[in-house]
Amino acid sequence: MIAVSFAIAYTPTFITLAQGPWRTEQEGHGPLIIAASAWLAWRSRALIWNAELRPAPLPGWVALLSGLCLLVLARNQDVWFLEVASEIPVIAGLVLLLAGWRLLRVLAFPIGFLIFSAPAPGWMVDAATIPLKVFISDSVTQLLYSAGYPIAQNGVVILIGPYQLLVQDACSGLNSIFVLSALGVFYVYAFRWNEKIRAIALLLLIIPITVFANFLRVTSLVLIAYYGGVDRMEGPLHDLTGVALFVVAVVLMFLADGAISLLMKLFGRRSTRLVTP
Repeated sequence: MIAVSFAIAYTPTFITLAQGPWRTEQEGHGPLIIAASAWLAWRSRALIWNAELRPAPLPGWVALLSGLCLLVLARNQDVWFLEVASEIPVIAGLVLLLAGWRLLRVLAFPIGFLIFSAPAPGWMVDAATIPLKVFISDSVTQLLYSAGYPIAQNGVVILIGPYQLLVQDACSGLNSIFVLSALGVFYVYAFRWNEKIRAIALLLLIIPITVFANFLRVTSLVLIAYYGGVDRMEGPLHDLTGVALFVVAVVLMFLADGAISLLMKLFGRRSTRLVTP
């Protein structure tokens, strides 16, 4: 009955997302986030079965009713981020009502991870996109100017040779930051959760890695336009650089993880030598 009720409440939300945001490059990772959350919960099934059941009715009803109120208000106002985010207090409230705090602690991360499936709010996207585009444009222009290319810049417009190139919102790297942040958090929790220092260091490196990968993508597109014309930038080649950006960012993330592990081992050996008489 609870599963059916949840499906009835959120089916309109999922239909709206499937017809809109989840079909775009920016938010297409939403279904994967839900699948990853389900896998994380399944991975903890032994802890779930062994958890002592002590229902907490009062906080459970507070969380459940708060989540449902948020769902109704967000749906009436077409605020997708809050509508999807309302899943978190609703599910948490149901867990508290059925099992209590101990089971909620086990499922806290899989439930909280659902926040990455919510479409980013417009104010956040607008506030971060312009500074990122300006930073990427400045960096690419300075690099290619130092390399001797005939390049100039006017805001987010790059002028190279006879061409004028506009750094669009998709080239700001913000979309990649959202996706890589979700991937990094998932990787850290699933495989590095017991190594706190390593996990925190890797999480702090996700945004710089993503921005650097996007810098490489924009640089490549500018050079493609300079040597092959702006027509070469459109179509499959442009999409291919987007895929390459994601691959490069993931590879850099794993390389950073390996470098952090190596540094920790070297630091540990040095500390051992200093302590050993």
